[in-house]
Amino acid sequence: MCGRYSLTVDSSAIQELFPFLRIPPGMQPRFNIAPSQPVAVVPNDGKQQLDFYKWGLVPSWAKDPEIGNRLINARAETLAEKPSFRNAFRYHRCLVLADGFYEWTKINGGKIPMYFHLTTQKPFAFAGLWDLWHAPDGSELFSCTIITTQPNALIEKYHNRMPVILTPEHLEKWLNPEPGDAVQLSECLFPYPAELMKAYPVSRLVNNPATDSPECILPGSM
Repeated sequence: MCGRYSLTVDSSAIQELFPFLRIPPGMQPRFNIAPSQPVAVVPNDGKQQLDFYKWGLVPSWAKDPEIGNRLINARAETLAEKPSFRNAFRYHRCLVLADGFYEWTKINGGKIPMYFHLTTQKPFAFAGLWDLWHAPDGSELFSCTIITTQPNALIEKYHNRMPVILTPEHLEKWLNPEPGDAVQLSECLFPYPAELMKAYPVSRLVNNPATDSPECILPGSM
């Protein structure tokens, strides 16, 4: 699963990589983004606007929004089958912006966090799904989930899943506002090349979701 990640770059770096985006002012760097928090997304609504949705998908049909706590990730292999995801897979796709993510690995009987990023150290986009839930009081909740897949050769040393990082040639297809074909969309959902990524251990400070500081991504020791 992917349960923690970062977006530490400023808006100019995001704009350079995604020149089509309209980015709201005042974005702050995030070093330890956790489920249930607002996260930077680009929905396939045709507006090409960065927005902030709650991390943890609440399907439009849900009776209780707490279901989102269990839907922070969606397995790429079963998107077209699972009731929680199949409608969003066809109609409601999004980019979830990041520049690194964490996974925990067992070392000497304990667990340590590993930080993964691109060799370029540039931001990227996870493949995500979004939905809109209407509360009984009339309020609206926009939420999202991050899609995961089999790990590449780097990540499989530490974990058995990895988030789908979309390659540039798949961004347009994923953001197409038209209903998508499951077979064609699944072509976007493969492990990112291991040779284009790096990993290193970091401090256990990241274990606490309340800790959101640059120390979270500093190299630690195994």
